[in-house]
Amino acid sequence: MLENKIGLILGVANKRSIAWACAQACAGQGATMAFTYQAERIKENVEELAMTLGDSLVVPCDVSDQATVDAAMEAIKAKYGRLDFIVHSIAFAPREALEGDFVATTRDAFRTALEVSAFSLTQVAMAAVPLMTEGGSIVTMSYYGAEKVVPNYNVMGVAKAALEASTRYLAADLGKDNIRVNAVSAGPINTLSARGVKNMGALLGYVGERSPLRRNVSATEVGNTTMFLVSDLASGITGETIYVDCGYNIMGI
Repeated sequence: MLENKIGLILGVANKRSIAWACAQACAGQGATMAFTYQAERIKENVEELAMTLGDSLVVPCDVSDQATVDAAMEAIKAKYGRLDFIVHSIAFAPREALEGDFVATTRDAFRTALEVSAFSLTQVAMAAVPLMTEGGSIVTMSYYGAEKVVPNYNVMGVAKAALEASTRYLAADLGKDNIRVNAVSAGPINTLSARGVKNMGALLGYVGERSPLRRNVSATEVGNTTMFLVSDLASGITGETIYVDCGYNIMGI
């Protein structure tokens, strides 16, 4: 399904990352992928995982530094010549902004959350478009806190709302280049980044009890949906937010 396709995966931290589940699903369908890492402390983890997938490239990329984004794209161009899909799984807000009252959010925390979690999608897309010479697909990771209030999600909910809006605007801009842009709204998953949200365990329990499937979604299920969206099977889908949350988002109470 993805044979001869070149992808870029942003956001792998360890083997439990949603980004890694997406990479595994895409690799299972024949894709070749490049990976980025933001900090030296996770470089070794990303390299070890990437090595299990064959002809992979691992490059540094800090979205707060445009030069590293551009350098990552140049490295991809040098090795593969083009890019067919991107999985954007990057989000960050200071820990203190993910507890207590949203009204107490500082200007710096707001700016950081929006820049890293939302603007980075536009930033990466703009840098990648010249490599997507045959069209392609971009998928980003969102969460239900973008549209409903989730305790302690706070400024990240605002950032995810901006991310979903960016998805629609990018889809409108890039459609003429046959580039599709979609978001996956995953249910809560116990990843390293999710643990930064206070009382994540309680949230997992609540959602698992009340979702129609009476359980929480797995990273593998999110990965499989992402693989579908970057494949030609989803060639008519763009600008959408696809929920992969065991149905929790349909529930009123």
